[in-house]
Amino acid sequence: MSSAPLSKPRDGFAKTFAAAIGAAHVATKDAVGELTFTITRDGLVEASRIARDEFGYQQLMEIAGADYPERAERFEVNYHLLSVTYNHRIRLKVTTDEETPVPSLTGLWPVAGWLEREVFDMYGVVFAGNADLRRILTDYGFEGYPLRKDFPQTGYVELRYSEAEKRVVYEPVRLPQDFRNWDFLMPWEGAAYQLPGDEKAGQTQAAPTPSPAPNASPPASKAPPPTPKTTEKPSDTGAGAPANKAETKNARKPAAKKAEGPKVSTTPEPRSPRTARKKKGDDA
Repeated sequence: MSSAPLSKPRDGFAKTFAAAIGAAHVATKDAVGELTFTITRDGLVEASRIARDEFGYQQLMEIAGADYPERAERFEVNYHLLSVTYNHRIRLKVTTDEETPVPSLTGLWPVAGWLEREVFDMYGVVFAGNADLRRILTDYGFEGYPLRKDFPQTGYVELRYSEAEKRVVYEPVRLPQDFRNWDFLMPWEGAAYQLPGDEKAGQTQAAPTPSPAPNASPPASKAPPPTPKTTEKPSDTGAGAPANKAETKNARKPAAKKAEGPKVSTTPEPRSPRTARKKKGDDA
């Protein structure tokens, strides 16, 4: 939830206030917890006085402008009032154009002098009765009104410090770098303009691939791969019933005998007849 203080609703206030200001009332709008009264320019001062003196809206919090160039009266001037007694806010709205002035509220709230100067500086709305209606946010000699929708984003003039004149000078806005002309083409479609090196595409092409000889013999077919070696009988792998029987007999031996390993025979091997012959000199 927002940390902003909640504005308590005032039941029946909209109808009571509209009846109190009489012919000055044009429309009422209650949206998103904000109550807005559109009133006539001529009835602005009296409606504001009634809101302050009879309904307890003691403070003028803000004056905000808005620009709608498509309308005959393109400017809206919004007055935000706060009732400290009831903790409630309302908005009074009037419309005007570039030439028709809006009555000033400096007689009711002196703070309106600076707030009206801001709207005049940003939108060019004139306030009749403001004794000090001059620019407050822009520089001296500024031309145009920055928050109008038809005001260019770059402005009309730019300022810089001149080393030659040792002061700040104003000059017309210049854009040294031209705006890029975006073609908005997909990368796989290619650009419509010619890139460096594209001029070589229409020059000498590579030689075509030579055709095969007319009487050339077909290439010899490759030999099939050798048949992989497989085992079809248990005897091909050294396994089978004899091997299983020997391993079963070995597995039934006690652990101590398994650790001794196979027995080594101590019986001398029989000598062959050739080695059994007597060597010369044995009789001597």
